[in-house]
Formats: sequence, C-alpha cells, structure tokens
Amino acid sequence: MSFYEERILPWLIHLSMRQTRLAPYRGRVVSTATGRVLEVGIGSGLNVPFYRRNVNQVVGLEPSPKLLAMVHKAARQSQIPLRLIEGTAEAIPIEDRNIDTVVTTWTMCSIPDVERALQEMRRVLRPDGRLLFVEHGRAPEAGVRWWQDHLTPAWKYISGGCHLNRAIEELIEKAGFRIDRLEKSYMRGPKFMAFMYEGSARPD
Repeated sequence: MSFYEERILPWLIHLSMRQTRLAPYRGRVVSTATGRVLEVGIGSGLNVPFYRRNVNQVVGLEPSPKLLAMVHKAARQSQIPLRLIEGTAEAIPIEDRNIDTVVTTWTMCSIPDVERALQEMRRVLRPDGRLLFVEHGRAPEAGVRWWQDHLTPAWKYISGGCHLNRAIEELIEKAGFRIDRLEKSYMRGPKFMAFMYEGSARPD
C-alpha cells in the first residue's frame, strides 16, 4: 500500500463523505436497519449516529486500518454495540445466515470484485434479512454515461478504486437479490457522479 493510499486517501474519503447533502440518504437508509447489522465499508463511522434502538449490534467491515481507527470516536458516542473487523467484502469473516441487515452506503463503487462481494452479502444474510443501500452509479442518459465511462479509469486511480459507471440495480439482482424498493435520481452536483440508487433488497 502506497503512502497516498495509507495516509492521505482515508482523510480525503472522510472529508468527502461528510457532506451535509448526504445526510438525508443516510437517515432514510441506515435508520431502517434492524437486528444484527453488517455495515460493509463502514469507513470513518459516519453512519453510526443514524442507527436506531431496533439494532442489537453493528459489525463494521472495512479494509482501511486508518479509517477503522476513526470509527472509535463515533463508537464512543453510540449506545449500540459496535464490533469492527479489518477485512474485505469479497471474503466476509462471518458465518452463513448470521446477519439480519446488510448496509452499504457509497461502497459498491470501490469494491474491486463487487459481484463476489454481493454474493458474500447474500451468504451472510438470514433468509428473511435485508440489504439496505444507497450508491452512486450508472446514469440513464447516454451523454452522462459517456463521461462516466471515460473518466472512470483516471478517477479510480485518485479515489481509491471508485467506479463512476457501475450499474447498481443490475449488479444487485444478478447476485441473487430481489429488489423491493428502489429510488433513482440525481443528487445536486456534477451529473457524472451524482446519479443515486437508494433502496432495499432481499435474498431471492
């Protein structure tokens, strides 16, 4: 891991994800989690204040040690038990059917093997569990998609592997989930990075 990836990038991710315009998405998605929760890509813990009392435990999975260190401050201000795991979404160290809710917020864009990661999320979910997500991804307009496709190679290099052009709905369904709620719209900002997928899905 380079100096940039280890020391600089975690702070850039933390600062960019602190934007106040992201809070309404967090509020709608994270607050509906229940039971034992796995948050994939917990980052610096910005979702922690949005969990409610119907959550028994949050298991936070994150590959960056620096970001995991930042979570401890958020954890001290929460009454919900929090367990942190350094690891990747492609190999989740949790037993089958052991999680009630999986939460991902702006995470699927940067997972190297997102197809494998979604299969892992489905594996650890109970049969009646839910995947709650808000992600940015592939836009409906051809002109915006052109920019997403052409900017992604350089964007990945500076942003920790973030893809601007992933088709989130299609990826979730191909991994064996049935989407039961989905809202798609642009957030305020440059269109190539502002098309949002917000919703929930269940193992099919």
